[in-house]
Amino acid sequence: MATWENQSSNSKGQAWFCTTGLPSDIVVEVDDMNFHLHKFPLMSKSQKLHQLIKEKETMSIPEEDQIVEQNYHLKFFDFPGSSETFELAAKFSYGVKIDLSAANVAFLRCAGEYLEMTEEYSEDNLISKTEKFLSQFVFKSIKHSIITLKSCQHLMPLADSLGITHRCIDSIVTRASSLNPALFGWPVSDTTGRTTRRKGGLVAHSGECSFEFEEISFLGLPLFKQLLLAMRGAELNTELIENCLMHYANKHILGLSRSNRKPLTSSFSSEAHQKELLQCVISNLPLEKNSKPLTIFLFGLLRTSHILNASEECRDALEKKIGSQLHEATLDDLLIPSYSYLNETLYDVDCVERILGHFLRSFEEENVSVIGAKSAALILVGKLIDGYLSEIASDANLKPGKFYNLAISLPDQARLFDDSLYRAVDIYFKAHPRVSEAEREKICGVLDFEKLTLEACTHAAQNERLPLRAVVQVLFFEQIQLRHAIAGTITAATTREEGDTWQVTVRDNQVLRFDMDSMRTRVHQLERECSSMKSVIEKMDEPGPQGGGGGWWASMGLGRKFGCKFKTQVCNSHEPVVVDMRKGRPNHLQHHRSHPE
Repeated sequence: MATWENQSSNSKGQAWFCTTGLPSDIVVEVDDMNFHLHKFPLMSKSQKLHQLIKEKETMSIPEEDQIVEQNYHLKFFDFPGSSETFELAAKFSYGVKIDLSAANVAFLRCAGEYLEMTEEYSEDNLISKTEKFLSQFVFKSIKHSIITLKSCQHLMPLADSLGITHRCIDSIVTRASSLNPALFGWPVSDTTGRTTRRKGGLVAHSGECSFEFEEISFLGLPLFKQLLLAMRGAELNTELIENCLMHYANKHILGLSRSNRKPLTSSFSSEAHQKELLQCVISNLPLEKNSKPLTIFLFGLLRTSHILNASEECRDALEKKIGSQLHEATLDDLLIPSYSYLNETLYDVDCVERILGHFLRSFEEENVSVIGAKSAALILVGKLIDGYLSEIASDANLKPGKFYNLAISLPDQARLFDDSLYRAVDIYFKAHPRVSEAEREKICGVLDFEKLTLEACTHAAQNERLPLRAVVQVLFFEQIQLRHAIAGTITAATTREEGDTWQVTVRDNQVLRFDMDSMRTRVHQLERECSSMKSVIEKMDEPGPQGGGGGWWASMGLGRKFGCKFKTQVCNSHEPVVVDMRKGRPNHLQHHRSHPE
């Protein structure tokens, strides 16, 4: 019986010896491994070895009556697979039983083709054995088909010409098409790196069925592209394609997840390979599929595209896809750092503005039959953008125009209340004290003071950072809100039957009336300031001792002093235009109240 021994050799590598009681008469070298074998077992199964040995014998025919022991040496430079594969093929030739598996069957099939171990040359040969194993075992399972497909990337182009890759892909696609995604639970990797499974629209943590995706992630990009092309051609479920892409990208693309900082063991280490893979993932993403995990994944791709300086078409495609499902995003998703030296701000505000534009365009194109869902999505985006404005407002390099453009982009129906927007404006004014009065008034124009709650109105009325015109508007709407509150309290009180409750209500009304009187007093004080300024202007307009031209120049000088333009009309609280006397406001108007959270 033949036995095999592995012995260390010189610097060239190792040597395998088959000991059968007879000395070896042929040495086959594969990948610096020398196999000391016997001619006849090899020649009985391999037509190629039979021909090569016969050629060697013909070249070295001994002279008559001269006996020479021949020890032939063959070297294979292009043997498919490795020395381990040749070892299995050699053992098969000696009649040793070999264990076929999904991982080695493609190697042995290619080895059989290379060595010409056909059924015509010898019965029950290696080619027929491996083909039978492929059809009866590998192609019956998605898992085994993926494992065999992965092994084919080391056997190109022979595995492709033998149809092994094509048959593996067909097996995967055919069997995947018969699966119910809701029951199968295709796994994805979330931002924490955990394997999750979506079932019936929900996400559940599970380790089931994750092995197939792990194997797919080890495919080379050419084979992965072929598999994706076949999946799309067969119109497989978009959730399956989406999760294949997400798992593969999380394995190979750098920087996709902020929470998973584990180093990637990817073969796509160069920038060119990363760009090629990024383009492949983006071009194959399902267009109609929206989900929160996909949104997080898309933002990761977008950050990576900025780092890699990907093409404008690539980034535009991502921004459009994100814009169509912006309501699924979080504030952390929007905080995309500025990777270009052209951007002065900490975060890429221009990118967020473009994404918002794509969302609004897709929002307008949506079917009117889903008006309820549209309104809910719009309100979610409104809250998201207001939170983003509050986050970037403290950036010292954020220009007033950029802040204003982003704030004004949302339609009125996107905000039920303007408290969050007011908070962002207040943070911006606090972080940018040198913003001109004209720019402050322009920025305040994005606020709808009727949408401020009573608490926000109270804070804004005492806010010295707001322009005077905005403060007067706030006071006006605060007074209206107080009147409504008093009327509502009285109406509610009339429905109560107990006298004690009525007394509490009366006390509450007295407090509210006192607050109204205080506001009315502040408004009258502002009116008196305007009247005093008007009197001063009229005196300056009177002809002076040298001809009367000085009054006009004096009024211009006073206008510059107070930072406003004057009109020859009476100023009161009912007019839409109020003179800005911020620098001259009396101290008793300054109340200190905490900012609403």
